[in-house]
Amino acid sequence: SGDVFGNGMLLSPAIRLIAAFDHRDIFIDPDPDMAASLAERQRMFALPRSSWQDYDKSKLSEGGVIVSRNQKSITLPQAAAAAIGLAKTTATPVEIMSAILKAPVDLLWFGGIGTYVRASGESNQDVGDRANDAIRVTALDVRAKVIGEGANLGVTQRARIEFGMNGGRCNSDAIDNSGGVNCSDVEVNIKIALASAMRKGSLTRPARNKLLAEMTDEVSALVLFNNYQQTLALSLARKRGLADIAHQARFMTALEARGL
Repeated sequence: SGDVFGNGMLLSPAIRLIAAFDHRDIFIDPDPDMAASLAERQRMFALPRSSWQDYDKSKLSEGGVIVSRNQKSITLPQAAAAAIGLAKTTATPVEIMSAILKAPVDLLWFGGIGTYVRASGESNQDVGDRANDAIRVTALDVRAKVIGEGANLGVTQRARIEFGMNGGRCNSDAIDNSGGVNCSDVEVNIKIALASAMRKGSLTRPARNKLLAEMTDEVSALVLFNNYQQTLALSLARKRGLADIAHQARFMTALEARGL
């Protein structure tokens, strides 16, 4: 759910979607055809309502499955189990979803509701998301190279730190979600700027709405560039982190001396 069917999965022809799950189904495609799977996701997105069960199973690679997570036990083809790093072929839906979170992949992408990764020093009670206690894994269990949080709080803050210290790459959900927020900011500011003209009667609401629609591509480009610059700045700050420690230490000492 959420951004699994969202724009990111519709725009890139280079995604090999190996596995996914939502509140209804589990999807595994061990060796996906990138072009065919992209076209199928685009077809599904255009439907009025859709779930993984609407995915054309003929587009799945050998061993691919789409199963309900309401089953008590699921027997996977060997290829499906191997794709998510599961040692056995018969498992519960909870075991399969936990294996997906721990799968040896390039990117673990959160797009729905729930907190699925905690730090090894945290308990499920600390997380405060009882609905996903059985599925949740620790940051040290995650074998993905990168975590992307298209969802809100898919990973706890302590888990992000632990994942990073273990060699993984991640931002926070606020950074990975910043495009939508930035777009809303721009939209609100444009409407504020146009409000004066509307009050004076020199701009009608239909004309304003037409103008807003015409600005869509330009606003999208500006927002994407803003977010590119933001993540670039974070990457550069991280790269020079060790060199900046002495400066940061002096700054903190100066603040402490002033009682701040």
